[in-house]
Amino acid sequence: MAYNLLKGKKGIVFGALNEQSIAWKVAERVHEEGAEIVLTNAPIALRMGTINTLAEKTGAKVISADATSLEDLENLFKETMEILGGKVDFVLHSIGMSPNVRKGLDYDALNYGYYHKTLDISAFSLHKVLSTARKMDAINEWGSVVALSYVAAQRTFAGYNDMADAKAILESIARSFGYMYGRSKHIRINTVSQSPTQTTAGSGVSGFDKLEDFSDRMSPLGNATADECADYCITLFSDLTRKVTMQNLFHDGGFSSMGMSYRAIEQYEKSFKDCP
Repeated sequence: MAYNLLKGKKGIVFGALNEQSIAWKVAERVHEEGAEIVLTNAPIALRMGTINTLAEKTGAKVISADATSLEDLENLFKETMEILGGKVDFVLHSIGMSPNVRKGLDYDALNYGYYHKTLDISAFSLHKVLSTARKMDAINEWGSVVALSYVAAQRTFAGYNDMADAKAILESIARSFGYMYGRSKHIRINTVSQSPTQTTAGSGVSGFDKLEDFSDRMSPLGNATADECADYCITLFSDLTRKVTMQNLFHDGGFSSMGMSYRAIEQYEKSFKDCP
């Protein structure tokens, strides 16, 4: 059901790769709520994914941009403002990748070149996006920026590796820019800490299926889906949340506030009984 929450608004959605992507779901929902958008991803992602299908569905233009490149970002905001006829009202940052995770390297044996790439792609890119937008005055007053995070920024999860460091830095960047942008332009910057979600990036984490199952058993409301995350992002882009900024907002069915649940205990007891 659409509520016209974003009627007349314009935005940029980073990171839609395929139908599994949270960014894909967000793009669909902002379109349903009346917004005009530009879709963007790195050149290699555009070749690998099916973003043109999403563009046809939403009427969006696709602009290739490496979010770690200041030159690409300047071109992205310039072309976006030309296409949409002015500044944007919202930005979704849904970008994350770890070469160390992809290579199966343990945290105590990271490749430091890969480590820097993880941080640059998954965290520093938010700083570059916001710095470029601020320099170009590309976001309207009372605009909203949302970046997707995960609870591993606060707690250690086996297998999440250097992505945990990236998410911690991502959240810090959001707070720092939230202060600067809020003070000068009333623009709000928040991160959404989402449940484990079966995306192309998420499923690359070792033991992801077990992590997803554990989170679901621990969460009173169960894991939040990609579609539900998109609904939440819509509220943060809308005028209904004009005074929410510099927050890391947990969208995880209550997982982040739990210690132990009965469902998790039952599974633990079952596993214990099955042991020889």
